[in-house]
Amino acid sequence: MTSTTAIPLADPVLADRLTARLALVEERLRDAVTHADPLADDASRHLVNAGGKRLRPLLTLLTAELGDGARREVVDAAVVVELTHLATLYHDDVMDSAPVRRGAPAAHEVWGNSVAILTGDLLFARASTTVAGLGPQAVRIQAATFERLCLGQLHETVGPRDGENPVAHYLQVLADKTGSLIATSARFGAMFAGCAPDVVSTVTAFGERIGVAFQLADDVIDLTSEGAVTGKTPGTDLREGVPTMPALLLRARAASASGTSQDRALVELLDGDLSGDDALGEAVAALREDAAVEQTRSRAVALAHEAIAELAPLPAGPVKDALVSFADALVDRAS
Repeated sequence: MTSTTAIPLADPVLADRLTARLALVEERLRDAVTHADPLADDASRHLVNAGGKRLRPLLTLLTAELGDGARREVVDAAVVVELTHLATLYHDDVMDSAPVRRGAPAAHEVWGNSVAILTGDLLFARASTTVAGLGPQAVRIQAATFERLCLGQLHETVGPRDGENPVAHYLQVLADKTGSLIATSARFGAMFAGCAPDVVSTVTAFGERIGVAFQLADDVIDLTSEGAVTGKTPGTDLREGVPTMPALLLRARAASASGTSQDRALVELLDGDLSGDDALGEAVAALREDAAVEQTRSRAVALAHEAIAELAPLPAGPVKDALVSFADALVDRAS
C-alpha cells in the first residue's frame, strides 16, 4: 500500500486507523483556530487552510499505537503539537522574511509583521489551553519544548559566539528548533497511550535525532528542488543570510588551508546582494553544485540511521516498521 501521509504506512489496517484519527485531529485543529474576531479568525486559519504534511500530529498518533492509541488524550496531544508548530511558522516567516509558506503567501505578506506575530501568539495560547487539559506533566513538557524552540531561534538569530564552532552551533540550533518538537510529538503519543517509561524514552530519542536529520534534508532540498515542490522560494535562507549546513561547510572549507580560490569566490557570491531573483538564482545554482551539498546529505543519512538504531528496543510490528520507513523515506527525500 502506498501511503498518502507524511509517514509511510505499509500496513493497511494501521494506515486506515491513523488516517481516520488524523481526520479527527484536523477537525479539532480547525475548531482550535476559530475566533469570534474576524481578523484573528482569518489570520489564524491561514496556514491551517494551506495544508501541510501534519508530520508531528501523525507521529503522535503513530507512537500511541505502541499502547492504547484510542485514548482521547492522544488526539488532544496531537492537536497541541501541530498548533505549536503552526505558531512557530508565523514567527519564523517574519524573522526570515519568507514570502511563501506551503505554496501560499506568508501571513506577514498578507497582514503585515505585527499581525503575523500576534497570530502566532494566539496559536500558542490555544495550544496552552489544550495542553492544560492533559495535566501538569504535559504542561511542563510543553513549556520545556517551547523554551527550546525560543532558544533555537535566538541562537540562530545571534549566531555562534567568538570561538564557537559554527557547524556545532548550527546542529544545536536544529536540535532546539526542530528536534525538540518532533521529539515531544513522539513522546506525547507514547505517554498518553499508557506506554512504559522505557518505550516513551525510546521514541523521544528517535524523534530528536530524526528531527535534526529532517532539517538537514530540508537544507539539501531547498537548494536542489524547485519552489513548486517545496512550497517555499528556493534560496530564501541564502537571501536573508540565515545559515544552512551547505553554506557553513563551504565557508569552513574556504577559510581553511585547503580552501581554493573557487571556494572563496563562491563565498563572495553568497555574501553579495541576493535581493534580485537572478542573483539569488545564480547563487543557488552555484552552491547546488558544491561538495558541501553532498556532505550535508551524508550527515542527514547518518543521523537517520542513528535514529533507526534508537528503535532497537521496540517490539517488531507495523509501528516500528513505519518509524523505520519514515527514516528511510527521509533519506530518499534528500537523495
